[in-house]
Amino acid sequence: MLTQNGWMMYEFSSAQQWKALKWLSFWHIVVIATSNYLVQFPFELMGLHNTWGAFTFPFIFLTTDLTVRIFGARLARRIIFWVMWPALILSYVVSVLFQQGAWTGWVALGQFDVFVGRIALASFTAYVVGQLMDIVVFNRLRQRRIWWLAPSASTVFGSAMDTLVFFSVAFYMSPMHLWQPIGRKLR
Repeated sequence: MLTQNGWMMYEFSSAQQWKALKWLSFWHIVVIATSNYLVQFPFELMGLHNTWGAFTFPFIFLTTDLTVRIFGARLARRIIFWVMWPALILSYVVSVLFQQGAWTGWVALGQFDVFVGRIALASFTAYVVGQLMDIVVFNRLRQRRIWWLAPSASTVFGSAMDTLVFFSVAFYMSPMHLWQPIGRKLR
């Protein structure tokens, strides 16, 4: 353990970093794929429309903050870049195979689902932009004396960017009334 400006800093061995890399990459992929699947299930609570994916996706910001804490901002950006590809593919496959919670069969993968593809692209783009924003904010604030400032601010800003980009890409040039009856894939 090291100290810097009165703060305890941890130094991780190569084995510890490798183990952290595997687990953090795994959790990035799981949270993204799970959230993209769960957005198929909308609900309304006290007049507010939402989906179950809105409850799982914020965990990606915790995962990103841990990635920055262990590997630093530069390497965290590279890790985010590399995990987004398998997360995108897994999200698409799971969402095509299990539409509205029902198994569609392997044959469903034989034809490209434009709707699921568009949502996957929106999620992919939003994830990249949101996570890069999270990394920038977290990295700038993580040395502050108020320990909760970095994770709180980075989650708020990253999540706001993620949401803005997701809806902008998912609904670009699409009339909203065409999407509402489908009732799925909304974060």
